[in-house]
Formats: sequence, structure tokens, C-alpha cells
Amino acid sequence: MRPHNASGNQDVGVDWRRALPSVEAILREPLMSVAIDAYGRGAVVSLVRERLDDLRHRALPGVDATAPIVARSVATEVQRRFTLSPESVINATGVIVHTNLGRAPLSQDAITAIGQVAAGYSALEYDVDRGVRGSRNALLAPLLSQLTGAEDGIIANNNAAAVLVVLAAIARGREVIVSRGQAVEIGGGFRIPTILAMSGAKLVEVGTTNRTRLGDYAEAITPKTAALLHVHPSNFRITGFTETVSVADLTALGHRQGIPVLDDIGSGCLLDLSPYGISTEPRVQDSIAAGADLVCFSGDKLLGGPQSGIVVGGADFIARIRRHPLMRAVRVDKITLAGLHATLLHYLRNEATEKIPVWQMIAAPLESVRERAASWMDALQGVRGCKVALQDGQSTIGGGTTPGESIPTCILSIRPVGTSRGWASHVATELRHA
Repeated sequence: MRPHNASGNQDVGVDWRRALPSVEAILREPLMSVAIDAYGRGAVVSLVRERLDDLRHRALPGVDATAPIVARSVATEVQRRFTLSPESVINATGVIVHTNLGRAPLSQDAITAIGQVAAGYSALEYDVDRGVRGSRNALLAPLLSQLTGAEDGIIANNNAAAVLVVLAAIARGREVIVSRGQAVEIGGGFRIPTILAMSGAKLVEVGTTNRTRLGDYAEAITPKTAALLHVHPSNFRITGFTETVSVADLTALGHRQGIPVLDDIGSGCLLDLSPYGISTEPRVQDSIAAGADLVCFSGDKLLGGPQSGIVVGGADFIARIRRHPLMRAVRVDKITLAGLHATLLHYLRNEATEKIPVWQMIAAPLESVRERAASWMDALQGVRGCKVALQDGQSTIGGGTTPGESIPTCILSIRPVGTSRGWASHVATELRHA
């Protein structure tokens, strides 16, 4: 509000902050009644006072701050702060495992399992048969072993944590050999050199960015070598004049030298992707069969479960990880364990492509995708200023998996009728909030 003197000019001698509306005046606005009914008077009053304090300390003289305007501002903040967070959205990006949109949606069985465990008490760390304390770290180990062929397994809160605790338990104070082409940043600031440094291990790079041979690893081995680390470059691909060492060859070298081989494969793929035209993603059980001593992977990418980092491998190595103090800091809760257990059961029953949403989408026939796109097109036909049409395109799995690979899809294109300035931005905003 703008106090003025008799001449009509702004009166700089009047404290304009005194003209701000009162809390009660703002609460009388209709928008506030709706907010109070939904979230309670105390919560809304707190936001009103917060907004008024902000205006007193930050707004400039002359700011337009009537009761209706402040009420609209508070109502917007109520919506932002009190609505379910993160809010549900429709993924129309063409990227199946979209990190910004929460990665893998869970199966109905996983959702049910989470609800059952969340609603009451559970034997999270209690052995019901023996009547003694149990361990959450061993609950899913038998199932992981059965699915991957590994001797044992353990679960952390994400794959970065899994790699960190593995290195801390196996290689702290010693050297870990990595191909220079695999000392990568995978996403979200997850850099292999940084994780190695945080674990207390020393990085030893061998080879070059595009070519690393088995001899490069062999020449770098010293009495200080604790492990050979193989990292799947999950979100990029180097092509052309390249050479890499397979996990099988690396494990053969490591085992001859008595050095464990760690394989970070990232995506947690348990199924063959070749029927869908994708051939680059390693499977967990293949890495174990090739001889890797420990394999780390995500639970919320191609595995299709809740966020988690899973480590499978030799029983002695897993036992060392279980005993490491860092394991307590990165352990998962009952909610994650329940959702992950239900997800793994889909693989045991050979029903992953029918029950796990990520695999349902990967395996979906192109015609079914086209039918869904057509139904959206019909719904948008009457939108003024828009021309909608179907066209062929490509989808990616995403989430740091299958770099350079894609799946045929059907795209719904939305084009402006005319050349309205800012049209695309306006329509995108409307769609995001629809």
C-alpha cells in the first residue's frame, strides 16, 4: 500500500509498513477460509504471519500489499507447502526410469507389502522362530542368493552407499585399481574417484580413457593392492578406437593374484533386454557367474523396486561389510525391505514383465503405446490454439541405464495454430499443472 501526502505524492515520512493489513483482515478473505478448513487455523495463521514478516523486512516502500493480495500469496504457499510432497505426476517424457520423476514406480504387490509393514510392528530385527534378536541385514540374503547365484547379499540405502561401504570394508588404507575410462561421474555428483577417497582407499588409474588392456591392470598390482574395480559406464558410451577388459578376464587375473574383483554394474538388471532390441546392459547373475567377488547395483532402476543399493557376492566379503560400522549409517528401513522383497518375488515367479511397471513398459507392444497416445490425442482435440498429431519416435529406458539405446514408441506432438509468442511455454506450463 502507498501512503500519500496532501499533494498526492508518496509520503516518505510515513512508515509504509504500518499500512500492511492485519492478520485478522487477511484471515477474513475467502481463500483463507478454504485453507483453514483443509489444514487448520493454527497452520494458516503461522503462514500469514510469516508472509507479513517477510513484507516488513524485504519489501520496498510502495509494494502493493492489500489483504486480498497477501491472502493470494499465502494460499499459494499453502498449496506448495502442505500438498502431498512429492506430488504425483504423469510421466510423458518418453524416459521410463526418470530420475527427476522418482525412478521406478512400484508394483501393486510392493505397494501392498509396504502398507502392511508400515501399519504395525514387524520382525525387523527379531528371530521369531528362535525368540532372539535378529538382523535386518540378513532378511533378504537367501532370496538374493537364489536369484543371482551369489553366496550372500546385503542392502544399503542406495548404490552410491553400497559402493562406499564395500570399499571402506574391503580396501580402506590400500589401493584400488580402476581403468581410467571407468573413473567416471555417473550422475548427481557420484564420482568414482570421490567415493574411493571417502572410503579411505587410494585410486590407481590404469590405461587410457578409450583403451585399457589386461596388462595395464597386471602391471599396476603391488602388495598394497586391495581390489580391482570394474565400473559399468551406465549413462554414456565411448565408441570407435576402444578396448576394455571383460569382468571374466579381470576376475581371472584377480584370482590368480589373490585380489578380489568388485563390479559396480549400476542398473540392477536381472532380465535379458535383447528381446526388446537392447544388448548393452549387464545382468547381475552374469557378473557373479563370471567370477566377480562382489557386485553392486541399484534397486530402483531396472530392478524396479524401491530406492536401495544391493551388494551380492562371497559370504566372507559380505560378512566383513555387515560388521563395518558404516553399514549402520547406510542401512535401509522396514519399508524398503518390504517393497524390495515383494519386487524380488516377481523375478522368482517369472512374472516381472507382467507385474513390475518398469518391465511392463519396456515389454509393452508398440501398438498398445500407440492406442494410449491416441486416447490422449482425442482428449486434446478441442484445446484452442493446439494442433495434435501422432508420430513415430524413440523412448529411452533412462535412469543411468542402456546408454545410446532406445525403444520404438509413439509420440503425441502438440503444435501451435498460428505464431503466438510464448505459446509453447504457456502450454507446457498448463500441461505440467493439469
